[in-house]
Amino acid sequence: MASWVVSECSLRPFTAVKIHHKPRPSLPSNTINAFKFKPLPCSSFKVPTLWSKGRNLGGLGLLNVSAPLKVTITSEEDKGKEESAIDGVNNGEFDPGAAPPFKLSDIKAAIPKHCWVKDPWRSMSYVVRDVVVVFGLAAVAAYFNNWFVWPLYWIAQGTMFWALFVLGHDCGHGSFSNNPALNSVAGHLLHSSILVPYHGWRISHRTHHQNHGHVENDESWHPLSEKIYKSLDNATRLLRFTLPFPMLAYPIYLWSRSPGKKGSHFHPDSDLFVPNERKDIITSTACWTAMVGLLAYLSFTMGPMPLLKLYGIPYAIFVMWLDLVTYLHHHGHDEKLPWYRGKVQDNVYASSPRNHPCYVWYNN
Repeated sequence: MASWVVSECSLRPFTAVKIHHKPRPSLPSNTINAFKFKPLPCSSFKVPTLWSKGRNLGGLGLLNVSAPLKVTITSEEDKGKEESAIDGVNNGEFDPGAAPPFKLSDIKAAIPKHCWVKDPWRSMSYVVRDVVVVFGLAAVAAYFNNWFVWPLYWIAQGTMFWALFVLGHDCGHGSFSNNPALNSVAGHLLHSSILVPYHGWRISHRTHHQNHGHVENDESWHPLSEKIYKSLDNATRLLRFTLPFPMLAYPIYLWSRSPGKKGSHFHPDSDLFVPNERKDIITSTACWTAMVGLLAYLSFTMGPMPLLKLYGIPYAIFVMWLDLVTYLHHHGHDEKLPWYRGKVQDNVYASSPRNHPCYVWYNN
């Protein structure tokens, strides 16, 4: 999808800043142990707990928790093990472009073994639960059919459509079960019901994970080059960079991807796919088409307005959830996340004019 910045001044296109490589901080070997973290003044907030003094586990207490506002480095004698904490710190601030002081294998080793066990029965129980909730909400809204209930229904049902998407997402990742056939069937039923082509999206999502943060190759909210931005017509700029239109960008992305990229999630000959994935794409597009046909049939039998209230508006809420969550996953707010290209992480989040949150795009 296109790259936008959500901030106090709404969505704005990225402003030109030069790509530069931001190396890991280099410190003399004899000074490594002379550094230590010194927290600055803290902000205090309250966190609910399951118990508090004088109460049993059923009670709800509040703990005062202090959180450091900033972390800085000061030169003092230090005999602790803070060598690894120096990684990712530059001029007293965390550098998101630096390599972390741990490996992916360390994270995997820290996860309990039982968390790696896939239980298809438990996965299917989530599907049954969410489908029951979806139909239950629709039945309640149709029964009362008044303008006090409808807005509440739209928000709740749109959130449940997002829940269905997440279950289909897990099918695409293979974390739903160890059975590829079960993953495919469940994924098609879940994603087709909310107008997402299962295999088309699954494959592009795999590409996203393989190229996360890569300026040219990533699929999710990657920055636009200045050249591509200037090539957009006025209508495209309006739809992609003016609220609330960007919050409805996902269906457009499925049809035509992002500016500067070719292909579609529905076409088997798209650049997204390789020849041996052709049958998968045809299958998913056929399932998507069947769902569109079902919706068309329902619009004739029950009328377009009831269908809009029961399905159309919740679908729009779901799309907003999807766009908002994926944007927040891939961009910072006050602190921008780095983007890179090639084998070296050339950071794109360089200082913007006056550090304004609206401005961050990279020169072509």
